[in-house]
Amino acid sequence: MRLLANLPSRVLTSRGWGLVITGVLALLTAQVLGRRDLLYVGVLLVCLPLLSVLMLRLIKPRFTVERKFAPQTMETGFTSTVTLSVRSSGPLSGTVVMQERIPARFGESPEFHFPSRHPSAQGASHYEYRLRSSSRGVYDVGPVTAAFTDPFGLGTSRHTLGGTERLVVTPAPLDLPHSPLTGARGADGFAATRRNANPSDDDVMTREYRAGDPMRRVHWAATARHNELMVRQEESVTTPEATLILDQRQARYSSGFHSAFGVENDDGTSLLFSPGFEWAVVAAMSITAHLLERNYALRFVDETGAPALRSSVSAPWPDDEEHQGQTGIHNVAEGLAALELSPDPAKRTTTRRTSRRAASPSRSSQAGPNRFTPFGDPMMDKLATYKHRGPLLAILGAITAAEARDLAAAAEFGSTSFAILVADRPQDLHPVMEILRAAGWHAVAVSPSADLTAAWTYFDSPGAASASTAKTTVPSAGGWTGGRA
Repeated sequence: MRLLANLPSRVLTSRGWGLVITGVLALLTAQVLGRRDLLYVGVLLVCLPLLSVLMLRLIKPRFTVERKFAPQTMETGFTSTVTLSVRSSGPLSGTVVMQERIPARFGESPEFHFPSRHPSAQGASHYEYRLRSSSRGVYDVGPVTAAFTDPFGLGTSRHTLGGTERLVVTPAPLDLPHSPLTGARGADGFAATRRNANPSDDDVMTREYRAGDPMRRVHWAATARHNELMVRQEESVTTPEATLILDQRQARYSSGFHSAFGVENDDGTSLLFSPGFEWAVVAAMSITAHLLERNYALRFVDETGAPALRSSVSAPWPDDEEHQGQTGIHNVAEGLAALELSPDPAKRTTTRRTSRRAASPSRSSQAGPNRFTPFGDPMMDKLATYKHRGPLLAILGAITAAEARDLAAAAEFGSTSFAILVADRPQDLHPVMEILRAAGWHAVAVSPSADLTAAWTYFDSPGAASASTAKTTVPSAGGWTGGRA
């Protein structure tokens, strides 16, 4: 039995090999003893497994495989239920053992038998299993591989059924507390806009009655006070706005022990990331969700002023930089799933995306020597277009003093400007802090092990983040957020 178990099983099963070996022994015995009956038995025992293999090769299995994820897009740390529906559209006999191919990071591939114990009325067998990932990314799930056997269990044949489906694992946003940034601010950064948009009886704006005003707008309390007919002056509600900058350069996240490194995915592509950049990605996702859930319209750009998700293979709309509502949260989350560090801003092209989508015509038409300059004229011109139309937030790596001087001028374009710098040694960024704060930025430096909530609430400290003598760093939390295994 141990000998049979060690024989190759890609063509014959253990039973098939047993018949072949027995048949060969019968043929040898027939040759020695001159027994014709043993000769017939030996030929039968050898030919029967071979005929089974030939039958499996000639009869191609026809299956329909459908795969669904619930949810379709999964956040890190959560699970997604995969439902497989397998239906045979041709003659089938014998046992079929199927296996779903999944990336190695999800564990062992699930196995199941077809048909299931309780198939549907249409003959479909349904199977379920769950996937969980602690790392963001885009993963191909499938196809199904099946091992077919003949009715006698002698031969075996493996076939690939169906195709693959893409599972997108997005960074999970962290809950951020209310802050002066989003607590009661309107489009201009002041609480008054929000109150006027939703007036009470005490602070409603009124004016004198004009011919043609509907009587339903008459404010009777104001009419009694002024001894003349007064009507409510309704103001249009303006959507508050914000701009978020995410630094994506490898050189700014690759200093010290936590240098940038790559990981080889199952599809052969290599993603560049680092603990510091993973912290920045989670911060960007959390801030995006925090703002959009409060009805902000968000502009999301990189350090050059271009759309922040333009190089992500998972972005549904890579050239969009304006996001709003739940749709905006979903689009940003999917885009951040496969966002990686850029080795060189001048080389940030669509080469990684050409296999899945064509390069954007609008992007290829851009020109100019400052196109990829960090914090250069293209970014400043774009920020100037939205001057004082909401807060400006920047999530940066360990930028240099020269880059800080270039970015410092952008403080005047936001109603308030906030910067979070991520570095392995945040205490070394004190000169950069001085430059940004002197220009009006509220700035803080953190390490990849810092708590995001602490960094966010740090801006609530009266004058702490803007004074030149303020504390520079946020304490660590014992582990970096959003990391990869």
